[in-house]
Amino acid sequence: MVAGTGWWAVGHYTGKVHRVPHAFPTDVPKDQQPASSKDGQTFLLVGVDARSELPTTGTDAKAPPWKPGAQRSDTMMLVHLPSDHATAYVVSLPRDTWVTVPGRGEAKLNAAFSWGGPPLLIDTVQRLTDVRVDHLAVIDWSGFRKLTDAVGGVDLSVAGGPARHMNGAQALEYVRERHDLPRGDLDRTHRQQNYLRAVLSKVLSGDNVTHPVRTKRLLDRLTESVSVDDRLSDDELRDLIWDSRSLRPAQMVFMNAPVARTGTIRGQSVVLLGGRDASALWKAMREGAMDDYVARHPMDRLRPVVR
Repeated sequence: MVAGTGWWAVGHYTGKVHRVPHAFPTDVPKDQQPASSKDGQTFLLVGVDARSELPTTGTDAKAPPWKPGAQRSDTMMLVHLPSDHATAYVVSLPRDTWVTVPGRGEAKLNAAFSWGGPPLLIDTVQRLTDVRVDHLAVIDWSGFRKLTDAVGGVDLSVAGGPARHMNGAQALEYVRERHDLPRGDLDRTHRQQNYLRAVLSKVLSGDNVTHPVRTKRLLDRLTESVSVDDRLSDDELRDLIWDSRSLRPAQMVFMNAPVARTGTIRGQSVVLLGGRDASALWKAMREGAMDDYVARHPMDRLRPVVR
């Protein structure tokens, strides 16, 4: 009965998820696009600073998800999910990463979303990594606050100190901070990963997946807050959720993309990705060998939660 009720809920709510139309680039020749990964799928998760008082993502959206120059992507993570769904690999791409934006020249990575929305950001990320982006998920700051409050807030450690319980507004301030962090953008991405891990821990906790009222409230907030690309069908989304039902944050690996160096270009603080470790990471993601990469390479990895 529990399994049947769970399956009904999955089916009911996946049909309500808001879709982002025309999320993928259509002007890139097929032979210039990366091939699909040999094992599993790769998702691009984007947190958007919409600078709008109205929601721009999820079924609660009252404004378009993107307008030229109106939004920037402050959070970008590639999430590689192997076909066995036994783990997931979350790789943050710092917003200050210096890249070549197709048709626009050199700029920070988050400018790609501002200039061309999801299609230009996906095209830029694919050219940077040579990893195929299979699907996209987007949440704005309004949705961020709603989702955090829907799970009852999250416990986050600040500067290695004891964890503090934070509501949506406090957690948003936590993930957006970077100027007072020792490593700037690189420490900020770890804060974003720490937040994602904390939210997933709450979402997948026993109370939220077994208590009918809490489950409904949480699913309502999820569908109100998050948008996905229109290539992700209801059937695919149901299968994704069902196949990942046993995955827990403790089984996931959170890391920053390998950095060659940081510096200043045109008066802007930038992050330059690269080096052998970066090439090996993108190759491992393409070839379904992430477990081998994790075992053999040094990583700027999010520390495990200390219990």
